[in-house]
Amino acid sequence: MALFARSSLPDDARRSLRLAPKDAVLASAQLVDGSWAAATRTVLATTGEDGSSRPWCDVDRAGYDPVTASITVEWVDGAAPLVLRLADSRRTTLAQTVRERVQSSVVLAEVVALGAGRSAKVAVRRDTDGSLFSQVVAEAGVDLDDPRTRAAIDAAEDRVRSMSGLPL
Repeated sequence: MALFARSSLPDDARRSLRLAPKDAVLASAQLVDGSWAAATRTVLATTGEDGSSRPWCDVDRAGYDPVTASITVEWVDGAAPLVLRLADSRRTTLAQTVRERVQSSVVLAEVVALGAGRSAKVAVRRDTDGSLFSQVVAEAGVDLDDPRTRAAIDAAEDRVRSMSGLPL
């Protein structure tokens, strides 16, 4: 089997993902605990006791650590990061696909500097059905009720919405 070939997702693992009828697994990998992770066209899904499924537009960022063979996924809602520890460190197709899917969900983004070294990210993202929406993700400690902060973020959101053709 070639090193970059897809891991074959077992049928029982595929069934436990409960994917939408027209969704397709693009890449999958077995994890060290015996569960599986799968990147589909619309979601990142895991099997096992803590199995989950979240759309790509929920991902703030993801990174791969080759030393630990782990993919760490951080969420826009601030939920605890998802750490996927790959059973086979030589198989990086899932990590590459996660990166590609997250990038494809971001249509346009702007980082807003808010002073004191803090920032917020304003983006237009693609939802699972292909529709576009704007999203604001602020760093911890950013006071979104501060009028100047709110004005800067609102202006950035107006810009990205306008550039992407979304109504203001």
